[in-house]
Parts: sequence; C-alpha cells; structure tokens
Amino acid sequence: MVNKLGKIAIALSLVASPAVIAANTFTAEDIFSLEYASNIQVSPDGEQLVYIRNSNDIMTDGKNRNLWLVDIDSKTQAPLFSDHKQYSSPLWSPDGKRIAFISNLTGSSQIHVHYLEENRTALVSQIQGNISNLTWSPDGQWFAYHHKVKDKRTSLVKMPKKPKGAKWSKPVTVIDQAYYQADGRGLVEPGYQHIFVIPADGGTPRQLTSGNYHHSGKLEWSQDGKQILFSANRSKDWEYKRLESDLYAVNVADGELSQLTSAPGRELNPEFSDNGKSLAYLSTSNALNPYRNAKLNVMDWANKSSKVIAEDFDRSIQNPKWLSASQLAFSYDDFGKRKIATITTKGKIKDLTDTVTGTTLGRPYISGEFDANSSGTIAFTHGNALRPADVAVVSKKGKVSQITQLNEDLLAHKTLGEVHEINYKSSFDGEPIQGWYITPPNFDPNKKYPLIVEIHGGPHLAYGPHFSAELQRFAEQGYVVFFDNHRGSSSYGERFAMLLKYKYSSKEDFADHNSGVDAMIDLGFVDDQNLFIAGGSAGGIAAAYAIGLTDRFNAALVAKPVINWLSKVLTADSGLLQIPTQFPGMPWEHVEHYWQRSPMSLVGNVTTPTMLITGEEDLRTPMAETEQFYQALKLRMVDTVLVKVPGSPHGIAGKPSRMIAKIEHTLAWFEKYKKDTQEEQEVMIKKLKAAK
Repeated sequence: MVNKLGKIAIALSLVASPAVIAANTFTAEDIFSLEYASNIQVSPDGEQLVYIRNSNDIMTDGKNRNLWLVDIDSKTQAPLFSDHKQYSSPLWSPDGKRIAFISNLTGSSQIHVHYLEENRTALVSQIQGNISNLTWSPDGQWFAYHHKVKDKRTSLVKMPKKPKGAKWSKPVTVIDQAYYQADGRGLVEPGYQHIFVIPADGGTPRQLTSGNYHHSGKLEWSQDGKQILFSANRSKDWEYKRLESDLYAVNVADGELSQLTSAPGRELNPEFSDNGKSLAYLSTSNALNPYRNAKLNVMDWANKSSKVIAEDFDRSIQNPKWLSASQLAFSYDDFGKRKIATITTKGKIKDLTDTVTGTTLGRPYISGEFDANSSGTIAFTHGNALRPADVAVVSKKGKVSQITQLNEDLLAHKTLGEVHEINYKSSFDGEPIQGWYITPPNFDPNKKYPLIVEIHGGPHLAYGPHFSAELQRFAEQGYVVFFDNHRGSSSYGERFAMLLKYKYSSKEDFADHNSGVDAMIDLGFVDDQNLFIAGGSAGGIAAAYAIGLTDRFNAALVAKPVINWLSKVLTADSGLLQIPTQFPGMPWEHVEHYWQRSPMSLVGNVTTPTMLITGEEDLRTPMAETEQFYQALKLRMVDTVLVKVPGSPHGIAGKPSRMIAKIEHTLAWFEKYKKDTQEEQEVMIKKLKAAK
C-alpha cells in the first residue's frame, strides 16, 4: 500500500506552516509523496493484473514496494501485500491461481507463493544471496532462477598463525579479476551466476549449470518443461568479450547443455510462442560501436533455423511478447517517447500507444514497461509530462484505458510547469535537434525568465516529454527549463546515435545545446542575461566541456562528471566495455584523443562559477574525477564549490532526500548568480525614488 503514514507525517510536520500545506505548486516536500506503478504482470486469462506500487518513505528515506491486484474490467484494485516489507518480481502461475514474488517477509529476500482462492502465502525458499529472473515451469510445479555461487578469493601467501587474543589488521584483499568492481556494489565478490530449480511448493534447490561463467538474463522454459533457455558467454576470455553471448538450453533432468545460436554479437531474451513452435529472441551486433540497435529474431524450434524480423526497422526492439502464433507485442523508443506496437512474423508493425513512461521520477528520461500474453490484454505503465506512471491497458486498436490514479491526491490541486516541444537546427552542421522546455506555473509570455539548460546522461539515452520532479522544482522556482536530445541520443535511429562516435564530448554536441539556447531566446520570454547550465554523468561531462568553450552562462551545475578520460577509464567500473566501444584504442596509445575529449583540456578557459556534486562511493565516474576539476578551478581562482554525497554511488538522486538535496543546492547556486531582470531593476529604481 502507498505510504500514507509518510504523507501524514509530512502533513503533521507542516502544521505550523499553513502556507506550505496549502501550496498549489510543486514543493521539495512533495517528492516524498510521489508514487508510481511498475512491474505490471497480466494474468493468463487477461482479466486481472498485479503490479508493484512504489512510494517513498519519509521515515526511512527509502522506497516501499507493495503488491496490488487489479480487476481490469471493473478498474478496481486492492492491496495484495501492503506493509513496510519489500516486494518484487510478481509472477502469475500458468493456471492463474497463484502469484509468486520475492520478498523480505521473513527477514531475507526469498521466493514466496500466494494462493489467491485460499488467501494463504507460503515461503518457498531459504537461499543465502540474491535471487533473480524467477520463472514458473509450464506445469506450475517448479521455479527456475539465477543465483550467484560464491567462489574463494585468490590467496597468494600463507600468513603466520595469529596468537590467541592478538588483534591484527584486517587481512589483505587479492584481486585478479578483470571486472572487479561495480558501482553501487563495490568490490565484486568472487563467484558466478548459475541456474537453479526448486519445487514451487518448497524444497531443496538444485543447480543446473556449472563452470566459471555467468548465466544471465531472462529464463524461458520449453513447452514440455524439459529444458530451460538462457543467454551466456561461455568463452574462455568472456571478461574481455562484453559484446558476445549466445542462447543455450540446459536439460532439467541432467544439466546437459546445448548451444542454440552462435552468431557474432549477443543473442538474448528468449520467448516461446504458446504452441512452443517458435522462439523469439533479440540480437545485437558485436561491432565496436557505442550504440547498437536490438533486432527481433524468430527461430523455428523444430529445425532451429532463425530469421530476422523487420531487419530494416531503425529502432531498438525491446521486450517481445507473443500475442498469437503469428504476432507479437513489443516496445521501442522513438523521438523521445516509448511506444508499444505489434509486429507480425512477416514484419508488419502497427503502433498502439506512445504514452509508456513514468517509472523514473528525477529527470525526464524515457522509461516504462508493459506486459502482454495470448489473452490479448496489453497492460503498461502510463504517464505524461505531468504525472508519473499509472496502470493502463491498451487495445489492439490503440485505445488506452487508464486504471489507477496514484498521484491525483497530491498533484490534482497543484499547478505544474507546462512542457512544450521545440525543434531547431544545430549551428554545427544543420542537424535537426528535438527539445522541450518547461514554463513556470502561471507563466506570462510577456515577461522575461531565467533559463536552465539540463543535459541528459548516457550519452546514448534520451529525454522526452515525461514527468520530472527535478525539472518541475526548477520551473516552480521561476526558471524556464530547456532540455534536448542532442546528437548521440537514442530513439532517433543508429545514424543519429553514431554521430557522437569518438566525439564524446566535443564542439559538436555543444553546438546542439548552444543552438537550443539561441532558439529559446528567440521565443522572446528568456532573459539572455540569466542563463544557467546543468547536467549529470554524460550530461555533467557536457556541462563541464561547455563552460570551457563559452562564458555565456552565469553559473553551472556539474554532477558526477568525467573530467579526465585518461584517468577515468582506468579507475572506473566500466572500462572493459567503454574503452573498445567509445575510443579508437587504449588510452596510452591515443593520449591526445583522450585528452581532447576531456573537459580538463579546456579548464584554462573556464570563468563560469561552478558547483560540483558527486557520490562519495561513485565507481562509474569516481570522485577523483570531480576533485580534479574542483582543484583546477580553485587554482585558477574560479568560484567553485564541491558537494559530496555521503554513501551514494553514481545515482546521487536514488533516495528522496538525496534528490531534494541535489535540487535545492542547484537552485541555491543559481540564485547566487542570478541577475535582476530589467523589470526587477525598474521596480527597484521606482522604490528608491519613492523612498526619497
């Protein structure tokens, strides 16, 4: 259930401030009260669905993830499990009479099964460690799942025996893996992901796969329940072949493996048709490029021959789901939006809706998910620029029916900033660029407003007209907020994404942003004396690079950036994939190229006051990157501050209070450098004259 206790706590804490309680615009405190739907799962008969209802908890600064059950026809919902425990991975049994899920109901995260008619819940597993990719067998008698089997750390020496009662330092850690650290996890514990099965009514787990390989991604049972399909890279040097994986089948009875695909690149996400005759799966190229479209393939299970469906479709296909023996539903990103479409096995595509969104709350990234099956029901996370994700269904004719209203109690009485689309051409080469801007509540087009440019991360991700708590807060404080999908962004096809190959960051993507600022000024309501720039991750790199090329911005917010690519790729958790795909070679072989891409190469030009903010435990863009820029700017006597986020990995807005801290520090920094508008100056002059 939504954390109403948290909402009550907010209200009680604000009793002494009626003006805040009655606020009709989006406040910092409102972030704690936001909710959204995720992990929607449609019942086998298509009449019900279960989903995770996500809410923030003001007392723990975390999330509550509860399970809710929906009757689609009547649009009524009821809590299945609604408390302060955490629930994930809901799954209907094949007969629709049970729902499996993973929860910490008994202390640690374990598999549970809820019997709907009996209204009873059974604990199925007692496993030490994470469980992932849970799936039912076709007869409902078994579960398959992934679980990491731990390995021993390397030990090179035998230490002397410690005397009884002696207090020695902690033992040293010996690392010999190529992939040895991960953002949000720290040092990677030795071990490998393997496939297990366990009886659906509880029992002893049995390991099916073996070897020093990771077996990952979606698991799919064959129709007869004798095999489980999965994706893996089982080559000897798999750590260095991050763009390779094949489909395999493991025999449930004896663990015998058979390889199903061997094409260059990755094959993943297997999905059987209901009749078991066709297997859909996705594939990506192994070309050393920073961006690759995922293609839909269909295999004839009888003879194991495969064909690519809609090979010329220039978008990345996601989450294919069989609707019939000859048709699938899938999602794809297109011009800043996520769409659900159907596709026949002959390649005919029909769009159903472009309102899939709302499962990220901070910035306006493309997000959202759907589920579908042969019942014909297609359910998805539905939202827009003013609302996070609700539950909705869409018909095969494209009619959308929204079921939940998760944020109406919070947002219906508030005036939010309106989101508008803007299209323009880059000054670099005339490339068309799509962008959006948010106007403040009660916007007056005859006034002048300060402008914030917000740059997305990735860089091969995309923003769009989606709900954003961060940008709504900026707008509420009187800023026009502009964000674009510069070259390199996804959802515009491979050519557009590849325009940033070996050019991240560069004068080219800067021109895309800068031309957008000019286009915004041309609209007539932007104050060209009050321009600000902000971005996180790849957006932080772009913001840091921009202020090395121009002094037009009053101030900058640079979040979790890369400042020196020479040091970043050799200290972060992403070098094994990033070096071969985003650069022409190793850093020591291409020092000049790495340096040219680094904002540090332009630091001698920077005069813009800059706030830097990064998580202290960030392993994706390590703190040392931020500190290099901070010290360089201090040596140049440029006004700069460094904000460290204790305990935070790369996702510095991953907890509600951290998101608020990021937003409010940004606003405070920009406010410090905001100049009075001409109108404000005229008012001040009148007041001074009246005082005399």
